[in-house]
Amino acid sequence: MLYKRSSQLFAEAEKVIPGGVNSPVRAFKAVGGTPIFVKSAKGAYLYDEDGNRLIDYINSWGPMILGHAYQPVVEAVIEKAKLGTSFGMPTELETQIAALAVSMVPNIDKIRFVNSGTEACMSAVRLARGFTKKDKIIKFAGCYHGHSDSFLIQAGSGAITFGSPNSPGVTAGTAKDTLLANYNDLENVSTLIEANKNEIACIIVEPVAGNMGCIPPNIGFLEGLRQMCTENNILLIFDEVMTGFRLAAGGVQELSNVNADIVCFGKVIGGGLPVGAFAARAEIMNYLAPLGPVYQAGTLSGNPLAMAAGLAMLKALDSDRAIFKRLEEKTQYLHEGIEKVLKENNIIFTINRIGSMISVHFDADPVVDFKSAAKGDNEIFKKFFHGMLNEGIYIAPSAYETWFITDALSYEDLDFTIRAVEKVAKTL
Repeated sequence: MLYKRSSQLFAEAEKVIPGGVNSPVRAFKAVGGTPIFVKSAKGAYLYDEDGNRLIDYINSWGPMILGHAYQPVVEAVIEKAKLGTSFGMPTELETQIAALAVSMVPNIDKIRFVNSGTEACMSAVRLARGFTKKDKIIKFAGCYHGHSDSFLIQAGSGAITFGSPNSPGVTAGTAKDTLLANYNDLENVSTLIEANKNEIACIIVEPVAGNMGCIPPNIGFLEGLRQMCTENNILLIFDEVMTGFRLAAGGVQELSNVNADIVCFGKVIGGGLPVGAFAARAEIMNYLAPLGPVYQAGTLSGNPLAMAAGLAMLKALDSDRAIFKRLEEKTQYLHEGIEKVLKENNIIFTINRIGSMISVHFDADPVVDFKSAAKGDNEIFKKFFHGMLNEGIYIAPSAYETWFITDALSYEDLDFTIRAVEKVAKTL
């Protein structure tokens, strides 16, 4: 495919935007080449500035669970925009989407909306520290919770891609309060808790990791974290920015039947607009200002356009719970098709999948944590990425990202994708 217009636009962008992009992974540094500039999208497809059509497997990194330009969401935003775009004052919409979210997700009484997943996770940790009156947190190597200072300690996704997971600008004081554990390793977590008795405010985890590829929790891992937190007066935070309203109506809490103390949301809850949220039982949420001493605020939090989009999206999912089964079946179909053609072409690989999240790792061993994810053959991945792109398939330009399946994908699209994998596999 030709990307002449995208190349021109990237050259122009580099003059006025650091690296030419507003989020680092978009720059294609991990795979080489020039980023694709999108002109429009509809359903399962992206249309770039050169007129190419691409089947989309990142779907804005997860929120487009019903496809791009989903009509009820678009119409809701247009109608709300006619009445004003921002007020900095309460609106009825905020209460409506809050009530719906609370009804869909188990174990939460109240929710507060913010503008991004980063904000949600940052605020959740501050709330946990304020509520428990303790300072330290445990996070997991390879889990990404946004770019707040506390989280940039061996983070996943873009931080890995750029080889600088411990970002300059993060102070030593901040770093010392972030304890690093290995994903899917309860013994490691227990050791950290024992070494820091009565100092740990919370454990924050992606209950299904999505920023070192898709890595589901081992059997008993989430249950073990819940037990340790209960026994040690530690709050358990599920970062469901990727998984919330995607893997089930109630997210991983519903799937696993494990209750977190605080849950963070993003992606799907905004219907494609910039929305994040964090939620918990009333006892914890009432610690937030203006009821309690923990301060959190934002002029654009609860923005009417974002709330309109999110409400339309959640209503669609709530009224069609069968979508989660459909998505799982499509993802399984894709998994089985890719597995078959890679095996036939003697490619070394591992595929991880749960619900509508899937990732292909070019390594033979199970991928269960950051260390095993990092063993993948990145040179093979680069060839795979560009080969798929040339076949009209857009996957994340990083080996450390999940593919997200949308309901707009048809089985014809999935078959086209599997045939593309077969063609590319012959070149690997």
